[in-house]
Amino acid sequence: MLAFLKQYLKNPRTVGAIAPSGRGLALKMMEPIDFDHARCIVEYGPGTGAFTRELVKRKRRGTRLILIEQNEEFYRMMRDKYDGKRNISVIYGSAEDACSYIQRAGVQYVDYVVSGLPFTSLPKDVSIRIFKATRKLIGKKGRFVTFQYTLIKKKFFESYFRFENRLFELKNLPPAYVFVLRK
Repeated sequence: MLAFLKQYLKNPRTVGAIAPSGRGLALKMMEPIDFDHARCIVEYGPGTGAFTRELVKRKRRGTRLILIEQNEEFYRMMRDKYDGKRNISVIYGSAEDACSYIQRAGVQYVDYVVSGLPFTSLPKDVSIRIFKATRKLIGKKGRFVTFQYTLIKKKFFESYFRFENRLFELKNLPPAYVFVLRK
């Protein structure tokens, strides 16, 4: 918690919250994922690992999990904990470049992109590049699962994705919407 708050104070636009996501939100983010059939899951911005812990617990042994983290301290935390374990790769970089990372990893198709990125506070041009990369990654069959604290950016999301579902998690501080999106 302290590491998260420290990073928020240093980088409020890219960290986006003063505390990590709660377990209730992490569980809600897992609901749309079909772990029995997922071959590759990518997580943008794992931070301190609230969603990552649940992804690791639920994924099948053969499922590839690729974590992309831009914050150096969070990257080191994730690398030290997960890199190289059970088909898990930790990449230091931006979700804007996700396609090149996935290509270098030899992955052709991503079933799910799970995101903890703060699109409300990210610059619009950065969000657009991330959305375009995500559309390529998920293709026609994959899903983009992300959360937002408000619906302010809903129209923006709709200009790049089709809403498949919207969930709400009240047991989070603050409460959050989970968007399940398709190309």
